[in-house]
Amino acid sequence: MVRKLLKKPLFGAAKSSSQSPPVETDPDRESVVTKVDTAPLALDVTVPVPLMGPTPTAADLVAMANTAVTDIQNLNNPYLQPLEVFHSIVTAIEDVHPYAQTALGILTAASQLIITQANLYNATPALLQKLGFVYKLLLEEDMMKNINRMRDTLAKIARVVSAAAQFIMNYTEMKSFWRRLGKDITSETQSAVDGYINTLDDLMQQYRDCEIRDIQVNIPRVLEDVNLEGMAYAAGAGFNITKKCLDGTRTEILQRIIHWATDLDVNAPRILWLRGQSGRGKSAIAHTVASWIKDAGGFGSCFCFARDRQAERREQKIFATIARDLADRDLAFRRALVDVVTRNYDLKATSDVMQQWQHFILGPLSKVDGLMVGNVVVVIDALDESGPETSRRHILSLLSSTEAAHLPANMRILLTSRPLPDIERALGARSHVKVTSLDNVSAESMEHDIRLYVSKELGHLPEIEDNEIQVMVHKSDGLFEWARLACDFVKPNRPGRTVRERFHEVAFPPSGGGGTLLDVMYRTILEDAIPNDKATLARFHSVMQQIMSAFEPLRMDALNKMRAHFPYEEDRFDMVVILEFMSPLLGGIADRTSLVRPLHTSFYDFLTDPERSGIYFVGASDMHSLTFASLQILCEGLQFNICGLESSYLSNSEVLDLPEKIDKNISPHLSYSCRFWAQHLHKTTFDSALVTWVKALVQSEKVLFWLEVLSLLDALGGATDALASTAVWLLDQIGCEDVLAIVQDGIKFIQNFGSVISCSAPHLYISALPFSPLNTALSRLMMPKFTGLVVVSGGGLTEWPVIQLALQGHTATVCVVAMSPDGKRIASGSNDKTVRIWDAESGGQIGGPLQGHAGGVQSVGFSPDGKKIVSGSHDKTVRIWDAEKGVQIGEPLQGHAAWIWSVGFSPDGKRVVSGSDDNTVRIWDVERGVQVGGPLQGHDGWVQSVRFSPDGKRIVSGSNDKTLRIWDAERGVQIGKPLQGHSGWVQSVGFSPDGKRIVSGSHDKTVRIWNAERGVQLGGPYQGHTNWVQSVGFSPDGKRIISGSWDETVRIWDAERGVQISGPFQGQTGGVQSVEFSPDGKRIVTGSNDNTVRIWDVESCVQIGGPLQGHTDQVKSAGFSPNAKMIVSGSWDKTVRIWDAGNGVQIGGPLQGHTSRVQSVGFSPDGKRIISASHDRTVRIWNAESGVQIGDPLQGHTGWILSVGFSPDGKMIVSGSCDKSVRIWDAESGMQIGEPLHGHAGWVWSVGFSPDGKRIISGSDDMTVRIWDVKSGVQIGDPLQGHAGWVQSVRFSAAGNRIFSGSSDETVRVWDAESFRQIGIPIQGHTGDIYSVTISPDGTKIALASAASAVRVLDAQNFGILLPVHNLKNVPVPSPAVIQPYPVCFSSVPSHALSDVLQLLDGLQEDDSVRDEPVRLHPDGWIRGPRGRLLLWIPPILWRRLYSIWTIAMIPGDHCIELDLSQIVHGNKWHQCFQPVA
Repeated sequence: MVRKLLKKPLFGAAKSSSQSPPVETDPDRESVVTKVDTAPLALDVTVPVPLMGPTPTAADLVAMANTAVTDIQNLNNPYLQPLEVFHSIVTAIEDVHPYAQTALGILTAASQLIITQANLYNATPALLQKLGFVYKLLLEEDMMKNINRMRDTLAKIARVVSAAAQFIMNYTEMKSFWRRLGKDITSETQSAVDGYINTLDDLMQQYRDCEIRDIQVNIPRVLEDVNLEGMAYAAGAGFNITKKCLDGTRTEILQRIIHWATDLDVNAPRILWLRGQSGRGKSAIAHTVASWIKDAGGFGSCFCFARDRQAERREQKIFATIARDLADRDLAFRRALVDVVTRNYDLKATSDVMQQWQHFILGPLSKVDGLMVGNVVVVIDALDESGPETSRRHILSLLSSTEAAHLPANMRILLTSRPLPDIERALGARSHVKVTSLDNVSAESMEHDIRLYVSKELGHLPEIEDNEIQVMVHKSDGLFEWARLACDFVKPNRPGRTVRERFHEVAFPPSGGGGTLLDVMYRTILEDAIPNDKATLARFHSVMQQIMSAFEPLRMDALNKMRAHFPYEEDRFDMVVILEFMSPLLGGIADRTSLVRPLHTSFYDFLTDPERSGIYFVGASDMHSLTFASLQILCEGLQFNICGLESSYLSNSEVLDLPEKIDKNISPHLSYSCRFWAQHLHKTTFDSALVTWVKALVQSEKVLFWLEVLSLLDALGGATDALASTAVWLLDQIGCEDVLAIVQDGIKFIQNFGSVISCSAPHLYISALPFSPLNTALSRLMMPKFTGLVVVSGGGLTEWPVIQLALQGHTATVCVVAMSPDGKRIASGSNDKTVRIWDAESGGQIGGPLQGHAGGVQSVGFSPDGKKIVSGSHDKTVRIWDAEKGVQIGEPLQGHAAWIWSVGFSPDGKRVVSGSDDNTVRIWDVERGVQVGGPLQGHDGWVQSVRFSPDGKRIVSGSNDKTLRIWDAERGVQIGKPLQGHSGWVQSVGFSPDGKRIVSGSHDKTVRIWNAERGVQLGGPYQGHTNWVQSVGFSPDGKRIISGSWDETVRIWDAERGVQISGPFQGQTGGVQSVEFSPDGKRIVTGSNDNTVRIWDVESCVQIGGPLQGHTDQVKSAGFSPNAKMIVSGSWDKTVRIWDAGNGVQIGGPLQGHTSRVQSVGFSPDGKRIISASHDRTVRIWNAESGVQIGDPLQGHTGWILSVGFSPDGKMIVSGSCDKSVRIWDAESGMQIGEPLHGHAGWVWSVGFSPDGKRIISGSDDMTVRIWDVKSGVQIGDPLQGHAGWVQSVRFSAAGNRIFSGSSDETVRVWDAESFRQIGIPIQGHTGDIYSVTISPDGTKIALASAASAVRVLDAQNFGILLPVHNLKNVPVPSPAVIQPYPVCFSSVPSHALSDVLQLLDGLQEDDSVRDEPVRLHPDGWIRGPRGRLLLWIPPILWRRLYSIWTIAMIPGDHCIELDLSQIVHGNKWHQCFQPVA
């Protein structure tokens, strides 16, 4: 017996009084009550009382209280005293039902949380008082003895108390939320508190009266309006209350699990693995625990796998789903999760469980530690049903990791599965995993539980008495699934036989049945449900083949809709005639709203084994009928804008009612057909009738409607595989050439436009389709069917672009890339010190970055089996990583004395080779992590590249000593003499697949081939690159060579003839550091200084025509002539060129003389002279008419000269240099005037005079602009700051009142030359560094030069038309002010401006934020309007050449992409782009 604290005060008395309820004392217990009331136990110093064992007496409890009294004298609030003693009292109670145990555990956790927040007493005094009364009353003897009987009510009380504790904990944040909504805080607080108090009053009265009444628990809920839509979620993966254990069964195991789940001991194991064979009841236990935790107000989630839902790939959504469940239950966790996805939006849809675990689970939990009630209990049921081992590999890796062992102390994960080998290996021996086996539960316990179950199911039948129940319990042999099937069979739900007869069939089956107990049960039920006649059995086989062949379960109505489209009349029957009496075996029969699926997975195992199932055997799936039905459903059901989306400005995730639209317009059988038709087709033998339906789908606009549905269903990820398998099915079939061409184009279409289609379904039509290459079969077929689309009026694509994916994530130069042996993954190493792994198809990052290196990662490589990755770094170490788990294997391999430039595995994967700045090559043993032998020495310079030969017997190395060397990999000695011929550093080397040739790339800009046996060069050097060759390699067949260069191009060469056969592939905005063929030779992966990894299509990369005429390298500077008729440009190709500003045609030949890159050019004020500055540290003056140099070069700078300019009178020249100085020169004599101007902390990239000649402006890579006084040579005012990158060009306006600056941050900024304040917003339009900004003399035009090897001319006067009328920050804006329309044009033809621009501004009010949002191209390729409205998406290959809104002309003229938007339909008119034919 437990002590009695109080007699029976009416709980409701507390409603109107702030005093404690009246107390009737018992003389025998008065001292006990007094001591407990005045000396509550301190929970942190009390020894927990064991759950089982003798119950302490009242005197014992008082003694325990006395031991702690001195430590808690500072607790002055009397209402909190019962909370202090609650834990020690309830843990002393024995024989507690596990459900009540759950509620008590949560009440204990809530009490501790409330005590820690006692400082909030003044904020919510009434609520804290009520909670104190609740705990005090629960501790009454009469209340305690009813714990088991009133466990349902107790759970409701726990749920309300838990919610109240969370309310108290989050009260400060809630007040802030109410304040933002403009609500009255006092009123909202009172309303919430009243809700808790009134609900508790009703529940406590019900508990006291021992009445079971249906009291609705309405808990006030305040969740901030934060959007988690678009975040991956596995619908239907939660717990199912119909699967709970029968009350009174599994008590012992449930008690142990609940004790573990609610135990607050920080040393408790974080994971409990409940394992057992099929039919043992694992899932019933899992669903029971999850249900109890939720009902009692616990914090948790339940995620269930199912064999028949494997096609949904639930494993890819597991931790995202769990995180969303937790966010729905706790405000603090929700806030932390929203913070994560807000900072990195791409995480919302990630299928990478590693990132989900790190960012969605561990991250938010670390931020809410101590802010939650009790433990976080996550149930993961039936992990063994996820699919093949690969489907759960990452999940097991995480659960068995060190991170899982050190999960927060309040984290509990209950995992159930069969003891499969991979799960056993991962979890069986982990110290942080508690393993419990249902196979080891005592026979007595199992018999007890099954007896209760059978009694409940059949005990009410007069024919079934104790003897019959005992027989069934004995026959079950501990299998709950057998007991369930047997009970369903015996029940009187079929005519023809009595209950007694049915019992005898189950209990005493006819001899000769054979097989396991379950097999006998299955045969018994099927013999009863399916008559043994040919017609019925045929229908049974047909129905079960359909159900079992489906890639995911469907409802009965959807299955029948599919069957109605089967090709043969005899198969088009209502499935009910077969399934009606199979409810003991299949779900979804009695309840037609549920999915038709086996109630236990062993049933499918039975049917597919002919020895076990006999006449009921269901053989290999006949996919023909399902394929036929799926294709017919698509052709009949697909339609344009199927969900009636109103606006093209929104992404799918922004359409608030999209789920409702999908439910209404996309039927389950259409959804299924869209997602799985190609998988069925792939498993079907070729059939001409099916070809007809494939053509009907693919050779019409229906194929686009199919992609639209996949976009809406967030299932586009399977579209490429669907078409690829269709192409294989059609390959080499006569008469299928045309449809095969469309399918192949469809694959390219998805690869190039998949990201935009997934983002927004309308942009499948208005963005993706119009940018499809004109010469493709897909474009020729589809474009005539659509109107109102953008027209690419200049420079559009004619063939599929080379570049398919740009993988972004690294924060510094990508130094190296490597493909896995199967071509499905890419590894990249970067100067951001990380290695990253990417999915080669989707471009998504797999897992988090591999971190550990303390310096830039210069080399990576996969092991031959793809399971390991090796990396070499500037931190002088080699590291080996587990490619699946993303963790380092062993310790770093140390020995090199300098930076490591290159690493690689041997062909057998047992050794690694590395090359370093210490001039050595070293070999390492992968397993032991030690160096093999001594270093290979001989090079006189850094070893830049190393590779094993295909047979593993030789190593080739390349060095900056300009040689290659071949080494014996076994003996560690050099073979033959060095291979000489390069005139620059040898940057990259590699063997041909047959090991007979070696390829090398060098800083001498050439690629060379060598005979690996004789060590001699084969043929001449391969020439074409205009800068260092950084990376080379052979194709898998050895017939081609690939090279990547700092000239930002990739080229492919014929390995036999030595001629370029493809490329240059352009698209990188930085030097190409690494290139590699895919294993099938069809793709190329590159890594670049622009921080990206890119994937290229080799097959579509044949160069068409000659190169564009003009500069052959980056244009670094451009300037207008005084009459604005000519433009001068300077390039890294060492030349100066003059152009006609009107038509972009070059005038005369190039001006040659500089011996290095030309960095800056300009006209003299009279237009007769041109000035240029170069990396050769000279300034040169040229005659603008004749193109000849005037006089000698101006010399004096000690570093590259980066910028020059004439004074307005033409008498002085100013120059800026990487020596950080500005210098002034006499233009006639060429002599320096005065001392250099110092002040910049970095290279001076640009200089210029003011129009009056009195000031000089300079821009530097210290990201500042500075103004100088010409006469005194001192700086005027403070630096102009705001750019986020190097300031590479600066100019005064013609009036001298403004300053223009261009930067590597890809913007132009305008400054007030007097106040030095920035005017308006940055001008954007380029996608690369802006090297030069020049203003025309009349101030109407701006010329920009960038890394795009082109000059862009902008409208200087009207750049403000992109903004609302009030475009200056310091001009007051009327409020509210309606935004005025402005032209949106991406073409040199004004009439090509966007039609109906008012739509883009509809509903917006002008304010500062809208004024900062001009319609422009964003870094992700979207042209967006104000408020992020989606106007159009541009393919990556066109970004750099897109005609900007500010642009007037491009030089050369054929270098620009222009868009005609005059006929485009957009916004709420987008659907007018397609008009179906009646």
